[in-house]
Amino acid sequence: MTAGSGTDGKAVPDRARPGLLQRLGTWCARHFVVVIVAWLVALGALHGLQNSFGGTYSDDFALPGTQSDTGARVLAEHAPAASGTGAQVVLHDGRQSLTAVQSQIDQAVASLQKLPHVLSAASPLPASPSAPPTGALTSDGRTGYISVRFSASPTTFPHSYLDGVDRAVQPLRAAGVEVEYGGPLGELARPKAGDLTSEAIGFAVAVIVLLIGFGSVIAAGIPLLTALIAVIVGLACLSLIAAAFTFASVSPTLATMIGLGVGIDYALFLITRHRQQAMDGVDPVAAAGRAAATSGRAVLVSGCTVIVALAGLYVSRISFIGKLGAAAAVTVVTAVIGALTLVPALLGLAGRRIDRYRVRRPVAEGVADPALVRAGRKGGGSTRAHTGATGSWHRYARRVEHHPWWFLLAGLVVVGVLAIPVFSIRLGHIDDGADPTSFTDRRAYDLISEGFGPGANGPLTLVVDQSKVPASDRSTLAAHLTEALTDVPGAASVSPLTPAGDGDVLTATALSRTSPQSAGTATLFRHLKDDVLPHGAAGTDATTYVTGTTAAQEDFLDLISARLPLIIGVVVGLAFLIILIVFRGLLVALKAAVLNLLSIAASYGVVVAVFQWGWGGPALGVNGTVPIESYVPMMMFAIVFGLSMDYEVFLLSRVHESWRRTHRSGDSVAHGLEITARVITCAALIMVSVFAAFILSDNIVVKMLGLGLAVSVLIDATIVRLLLVPAVMTLLGPAAWWTPRRLDRILPHVDTEGEAVEARAPGPAR
Repeated sequence: MTAGSGTDGKAVPDRARPGLLQRLGTWCARHFVVVIVAWLVALGALHGLQNSFGGTYSDDFALPGTQSDTGARVLAEHAPAASGTGAQVVLHDGRQSLTAVQSQIDQAVASLQKLPHVLSAASPLPASPSAPPTGALTSDGRTGYISVRFSASPTTFPHSYLDGVDRAVQPLRAAGVEVEYGGPLGELARPKAGDLTSEAIGFAVAVIVLLIGFGSVIAAGIPLLTALIAVIVGLACLSLIAAAFTFASVSPTLATMIGLGVGIDYALFLITRHRQQAMDGVDPVAAAGRAAATSGRAVLVSGCTVIVALAGLYVSRISFIGKLGAAAAVTVVTAVIGALTLVPALLGLAGRRIDRYRVRRPVAEGVADPALVRAGRKGGGSTRAHTGATGSWHRYARRVEHHPWWFLLAGLVVVGVLAIPVFSIRLGHIDDGADPTSFTDRRAYDLISEGFGPGANGPLTLVVDQSKVPASDRSTLAAHLTEALTDVPGAASVSPLTPAGDGDVLTATALSRTSPQSAGTATLFRHLKDDVLPHGAAGTDATTYVTGTTAAQEDFLDLISARLPLIIGVVVGLAFLIILIVFRGLLVALKAAVLNLLSIAASYGVVVAVFQWGWGGPALGVNGTVPIESYVPMMMFAIVFGLSMDYEVFLLSRVHESWRRTHRSGDSVAHGLEITARVITCAALIMVSVFAAFILSDNIVVKMLGLGLAVSVLIDATIVRLLLVPAVMTLLGPAAWWTPRRLDRILPHVDTEGEAVEARAPGPAR
């Protein structure tokens, strides 16, 4: 093997044989028929398997070790009929009391009890005129609810289960009674239309951006086609995995958002490099191979970074959160595979016809000065090294170089102002009151709130395990607990403690004065759990719990709040380590980690202002103000980190490439901005449009994620990439790429942009 001279004057091996990615890209471009047919066969086969064996999605999850989960298990052991998951069938008759349709109610209750998975169903009407009230009927008798307990959450049942429920309550509807489904049963009844409108809007905006940015119809269509195919394949794989594991109902929407965003971005980066080489006269098949070897490496690094960030959610040790990250990672994997195989195949199919259909003069990387390009070709040097030396982005970078402190201060001020609301963030769970009125669970929520108070939508079940308490002491225990539960602050009512099941447990129901998503309900939950019940059971061997759906949500919130700093620390550490390995600059890696924190803080602030403060929330279809869904910040942090690393890797790759060639810091930053500005801007606009389109979803959590991700990408691609990064890189100068020798020896070497491929490329291809 012979040796040649590297860009820094050192001898480097002359690798005559192309690397794996270059061979893969060349093969796919040359055998495009085989690759395209293989993808179409996989698409059809996986879609068929999904229809036959695909699983379902639900929000039913357990929190082992929490007091609410332990309390539910104790209740199930001693009183099976009182355990399980509760839901309401809400009844309202605006003309007369529900006692006028008692026979229809009794018939409906009997039919509900016969349905699969139903443990019990209780009528809102007293068993006899002399019997005490059930508490499930309003004083005017016009609103009530049938309490139904299921062996599992109804959200895990197939949608066809509602057919049996509809038949059971049909006599009531025939009698003119309004029947609505509340709680998990209402969530099962939500429309399953999906977010096709959001996806269509995102695609339409992407088409416009690509046509304006690059001028070629075919070049604009390839990223959209490959991203769509990769996402459909990924969703089919996710559905098959969901047959064995339980994924949250938001999982496919989240996977679609991330898959479309990164799929279009990755294809766009490869096509940009390919078209630039094709414009320089390289054969289309060879150009596709070199694009896979150069930008394809960055795609691989970026994709792995996103996957690692999503996998970092398992640090929370909450399977619900970890599986959300795993669901999004599935479509990221298919997007990377699609970019490295299907994109070169379509480029090979297009050949030199890629710019035949155009809406304006096609461009690729930067804005070329024809005279400089001709001079570069005559000299046999790098055409792109001379490209755009007088372009607008180059001039902008020079302005930043001359006034770095002003640009840094401007960026910090904007980010700081946007981040102000984050200091008042309140995590919680969004209840059914924020849903559209077209949802049956929202109508059931309103009926219960008007008839029984908002707290009736989120009852807290109190469980006292007295199995270790001697029979002679149980009456004293009950008396002390009853006294402790009298006039509890924040409680609208607390029902009397009564023995349940085998008599070894006492149960009661506490209703808050506020809605389930309000801070008052969270305060009541913690007061009952930590103070009231332990005080009432003090001096005995009794164990107390606060359980039920609302209690489980509050325990989940406590876990999230405790583990969010760990997630942030792990993700920031990964950002630092990956940038350090790839670019071997200690201060560059530190800069990337800090700027990620600033970017995510600003996007958090916007989400808080819109949803929690209500600044524009009603315009987005949100009913009033809502807390920030407990797991949204954790998901946003992992996803935004991964996506921001895309732009970080592509921008710094070009800056680093120029730095290794010239060792001039200012010129390197200007060159990196000039070369990547157009493609990063287009990629960011596409991703922002894809995410923002999901704000149209009826799901409030999807709205939050859509807005948060759109804002974070916008901030990252503008304020961070255009103000903070060039300013900081200019101020750091050559020190940005410094790494201690001992650390440099132990770090692995990663050729992110295929510099070895570029170094051996002849003539204009370089």
